[in-house]
Amino acid sequence: MQFDPDHLSALAAILRRGSFDAAASELGVTPSAISQRIRTFEDRIGAALINRGSPCSATPIGARIARHAEDIGLLEARLARDLGFDTTADRPVVVRIAVNADSLATWFVPALAAVPEILFDLVIDDQDHSAEWLQRGEVSAAVTSATRPVTGCDTTALGSLRYIATASPGFMAKWFPHGVTAQALAQAPCLTFNQKDTLQRRWAEARTGGRIAPPCHYLPSTHAFIDAACAGLGWGMNPEMLVRRHIQTGGLGTLAPAAPLDVPLAWQVSRIIAPALGPLTQAVKAAAARGLGPA
Repeated sequence: MQFDPDHLSALAAILRRGSFDAAASELGVTPSAISQRIRTFEDRIGAALINRGSPCSATPIGARIARHAEDIGLLEARLARDLGFDTTADRPVVVRIAVNADSLATWFVPALAAVPEILFDLVIDDQDHSAEWLQRGEVSAAVTSATRPVTGCDTTALGSLRYIATASPGFMAKWFPHGVTAQALAQAPCLTFNQKDTLQRRWAEARTGGRIAPPCHYLPSTHAFIDAACAGLGWGMNPEMLVRRHIQTGGLGTLAPAAPLDVPLAWQVSRIIAPALGPLTQAVKAAAARGLGPA
């Protein structure tokens, strides 16, 4: 099946901007023209592509087709550069990437800044689950802990993000007066990013050799995680580079200084557009070399 380029651009613009009117402004056409393109496109596909709302969002089929449209934009931009055409007046291409929140808060942003000709649409998900976005065809690349390449993707090992179990001195005095024991870990409240976050459980079980199910606070924010630990709300696994200063100044203590948790990360990118994303891949590798430890 061949898709009309006008239909693809309309779909991508609506999802990028969040509304039919904003998409019309971006593409320089009327809102009625955008509506007609989408109606015709949906009739041809035989399925809804957009959930009409504020903002508009993609249906599963719409998300897959929108990613296809972004891939075409990347490939066309790469071809234009290879042929020596002036692309400065063209709209920047958009790349959708799945990345974990801790990488975004630590080392990943400089990689994005190193490729100014691309606009980025980031999906935040746990590193153990970000590869699923690639499997569903909803992103073009991902930072993931998956060591096995997703089918149709190239994988580059990046290094390891080091986590340290930290808590405020007052919290440690209250909950761990006799050290980090299995009983103390089972009772002390811990901080958890969301239901997908297994770092605290993995670290606790590695320390005790048994299953631990402590009471949890759920805080889906990297920096709020650190603030909560400093405030004595609970203990949690925090990226070493983000809590180093707090440890040095005494705002946080380490539950077990000699027991960090290193999480290996990889960069996976769709093989079809890997050449077009070559500059981004190089920027990601360079940023990882500066911000991550050895794999």
